[in-house]
Amino acid sequence: MNTAPARALIFDMDGTIVDNMRYHEAAWGRLLAEHGLPFDADEFFRRTAGMASREILAPLFPNADAAQIDALGHDKELYYREAYGPHVAPLPGLLPLIARATSHGVPIAVASAAPPGNIDLVLDALELRPFLKTIVAPSQGYRGKPHPDLFLAAAERMGVAAEDCIVFEDAPNGVEAARRAGMRAVALLTMIEADSFAGFDNLVASAKDFRALDRLPVLQFG
Repeated sequence: MNTAPARALIFDMDGTIVDNMRYHEAAWGRLLAEHGLPFDADEFFRRTAGMASREILAPLFPNADAAQIDALGHDKELYYREAYGPHVAPLPGLLPLIARATSHGVPIAVASAAPPGNIDLVLDALELRPFLKTIVAPSQGYRGKPHPDLFLAAAERMGVAAEDCIVFEDAPNGVEAARRAGMRAVALLTMIEADSFAGFDNLVASAKDFRALDRLPVLQFG
């Protein structure tokens, strides 16, 4: 594996920049219960994390048309934003890492499957936009994870080769997307334990939050 310091950082958002996945979990549970569908939180996370809302909803509601799928997605995100809005906070150690990367001229991207309203909620509350070179999401026409599209687009926009990027993710789907993109990854263990990421040859580290990554060789920028 390439052990050289990263020349660009790509962050997933939900469960990575912020520890918010339990709020998403509750919103999905509420939506599916309203429509009489079963919901197993752990299985649902492992299967769908990193996917776009439409990609999740279409198989669950096979008889729904595009407008109905969009309406279901709107309801779910409304439930989520109402619950999480008052609680937005960065994962510990995130802001110092971003400051350190910025001071060394390392570009930063967010590549998230979240819809625009959710991205706005987090990035604006944390005042992160000035530090970001680009933001990539399925709403711009890209497939969600585990497809590599979001990460490849982020690298292209930053002008950095895929192998020189480090991706921060909280889900196996995201680490798999990074692997398919030819990128190294760090797993944030906000929802699942390290053994859930076993077998990924592109994983360079796993940690509960960013504070444990201060001395990681690939994050020593100069």
